Amino acid sequence: MTGGGSGIGLATAKRFHQEGARVAIAGRDRERLRKAAALIGDDVLTVAADVGRLQDIDLLFSTVASELGRIDVLFVNAGFKGFQALEESTEEFFDEAFDVNAKGAFFTLQKAVPHLSDGASVVLCGLAPVDPAWRRPGTGVYTASKAALRSFTRSAAAELAPRRIRVNAVSPGPIDVSDSGDARLPPGGSAERMRQMAAAAPMKRLGEPEEVAGVVAFLASGDASYVTGQEIVVDGGISS
Repeated sequence: MTGGGSGIGLATAKRFHQEGARVAIAGRDRERLRKAAALIGDDVLTVAADVGRLQDIDLLFSTVASELGRIDVLFVNAGFKGFQALEESTEEFFDEAFDVNAKGAFFTLQKAVPHLSDGASVVLCGLAPVDPAWRRPGTGVYTASKAALRSFTRSAAAELAPRRIRVNAVSPGPIDVSDSGDARLPPGGSAERMRQMAAAAPMKRLGEPEEVAGVVAFLASGDASYVTGQEIVVDGGISS
C-alpha cells in the first residue's frame, strides 16, 4: 500500500498483517517507513517512493513483484493534505496537490494493473464530502484533487471487471491522524479544524484510523465480492 507509514495507511497495514497478509508499504520518508514496519510486525517490505514521480512508482512495483509476487490487494492511500485560500493558492501548491492526489493515484493504479491477480481488490482513499462549502474554506485545491479519485474508481471498476478485479473507494471524514504531521496549516489550525469537524459530526467525535482500516479490510474481502465502483464514506455521519 502507498502512504503506509502513518495514520490510516499504518492502521490498515497492521490490520492486514494481523490477518496473515504479506504486506508492503511505500512512502517518501525512509525513517518513517522503518518505524512503521517495526510497529506492524515481521517480514514487512518497505519501499521508499514518491508517487508524484512515475519512475518511483515503477520502482515500487518492480520491487514488490520481485519480493512478494502478484498483488491480491492494493490500497492507494498516499496523499497530500494542505489548505490554501482561493486567492492565496500558488501554482506550486496546486501542482503538488494534484501530482500526489490525482496523478499519483492514477498512475499507481495504472502501473499496478499488470501485477494484480485476477480477482484482486483495489481500494483508493478519497475524501468525504463536507457541505455546505462554508464549512471548508481554503480546501478548494485539496478537495478537487481528491474528487478525481471518484471518477478513477468508477472507470477503473468498469475497465477491470473482465478480470474480476474490484475497485472501490473509502472516503474518510474527520479522522484522528495526529501522528502523520502532514497537514499544511498555520500552527494550531489543524487541531482547531478537527475540533470543528468533530463537533459537526452526529457522533460528536473524531474517527480512529482503525475504523477506516476495518472498511478497507471489508472491501478487500470476499464479503464484498459483489461490490465494485463504489465509495464508502467513513465520517461519523457528517455528510448525511
